[in-house]
This record gives sequence, structure tokens and C-alpha cells, in this order.
Amino acid sequence: MTAQLIDGNALSKQLRADVARRAAALRARGITPGLAVVLVGENPASQVYVRNKVKACEDSGLHSVLEKYPATLSEADLLARVDALNKDPAIHGILVQLPLPAHIDAHKVIEAISPAKDVDGFHVASAGALMVGQPGFWPCTPYGCMKMLESIHYDLKGKHAVVIGRSNIVGKPMALMLLQKNATVTICHSATKDLKAMTLQADVIVAAVGKRNVLTADMVKPGAVVLDVGMNRNDEGKLCGDVDFDGVKEVAGYITPVPGGVGPMTITMLLVNTLEAAERG
Repeated sequence: MTAQLIDGNALSKQLRADVARRAAALRARGITPGLAVVLVGENPASQVYVRNKVKACEDSGLHSVLEKYPATLSEADLLARVDALNKDPAIHGILVQLPLPAHIDAHKVIEAISPAKDVDGFHVASAGALMVGQPGFWPCTPYGCMKMLESIHYDLKGKHAVVIGRSNIVGKPMALMLLQKNATVTICHSATKDLKAMTLQADVIVAAVGKRNVLTADMVKPGAVVLDVGMNRNDEGKLCGDVDFDGVKEVAGYITPVPGGVGPMTITMLLVNTLEAAERG
């Protein structure tokens, strides 16, 4: 059995068409959804991400502002910029690209963003809203994963979902979103004793640790849904995920590829969050 692919590029296209339609409706009322992206320093991966985010905004009829600063920017100056963007009525979403230079406290910067403009979903208020099931902004990567499950009409009720990874950006919010849909959720991490014993019970596996081949074919129950959030390079320098794709696709029912799976969905959900921020006004 070869798993069916959940194509992140195709699903992104559909969702972005919807974003463009809703953005056009807002523009007709004199509101252009605006996203400010702040990049500090010269991290090459961050530069690529930022470029992709800005381009995606423009393609979908959103207004985007890219602010680039040298790595020497002081924490106080960055906080002052965030404060100014909070007060700017043309900006509905603020994204400060991580990682930040070592002398800047990333937590302090994220907390300085107004929760109403926290389109990354990283603010403590956003995390709290997700925790208690109140409206707020969901972090883009796990939100994208939920949309992928929705796209295959997968009913999570009563299913066992295993999340590998416990980061604040993916693992923990992913577990909460799955829980909201009535899945039974297990979170595994570096201190988990027997990862294979856990994953073999899973109907859904989300691999999000940033480590190649953390999930291999012998760890997957036949027919399981496997979402690969990892972003790594193999020995040939090609992009790959956390899952041994070639092996696992012969066992799983559904699988996301890397690249072209969760990655494009992350940027798409950022657009969705920015649009919703503008709609909420």
C-alpha cells in the first residue's frame, strides 16, 4: 500500500484564493489588510522565509511592509518599533522573524506585540486563548496541519494522535488543537522512553523535532496519517523532513511530503490570520 499524499501546495492555492477574495471584499470597504515583517540580522534562512512571506502577501492582495535591521539593533529600539507598529492602523499583523540576535530577549519582544496583531500566535494571550478554547490566533504551522487533516475529511474524534516534539511553536499548540477535535493525544519528546511503542498505537502522527528519520516505517501502524513538520537537509544537501518518507509511505494511509507539505501551509495560515485580524478590525 502506498500512502496518499496530502499536497500542501495544492491546498495552499485553494486557501490563498479564498484569502484573495476576502481581501478584495475588505479593500472594497476601504481596508487593505496589512502585515509588517521585522527582520533583525543577516540569518540566511530567515531572509528566505521573510521573502516568501512578503511575496505571498502581495500575491494575495495583502499589503506588506518589510523592515530590515542590522544585528546590532538594540532591544530597546526593536521594542520601540513594535510599539509604533502596534499603533499603526494600516498594520493588522506583526511578525518578528525568529531567531533574534543573542542580546535581544525574544520572549520580551513577542510579548510586546499587541495580541490583536499577533498573527504568529506566539503571544502568551494567544497561547492562553488556545488553551481555554477562546478565539485568538493559532500558531501557523499546527494550524496548517489541522487544515491538512480537514482537507482529507479526517474525523479526529476518539482517534489516538501522537505528537513528537514539545516546542511552544508546534508541539504544544498542535496537541491542544488535536485535543479540541476530541482526539486522545500523547506528546513524545527527547525524554520519552519508548517512542516506537507510542507511535505504533497512533492513528495520526505529527513529527516536529527537526531531526532526520526520527520516524521510520517500523514505527508506523498501517494506514496511519503522518504529518511531517521537520525541515532538514540530507547528505546530498536536499531538503527533507523528520520522517523517512520512502519507507513510511509504504505503510501510512496518508503522508505529507517535504518540501511541498506543511511548509507552504505555514505561510498560508499566516495570511489567513492577517486577514482575520483585519476583518476583526
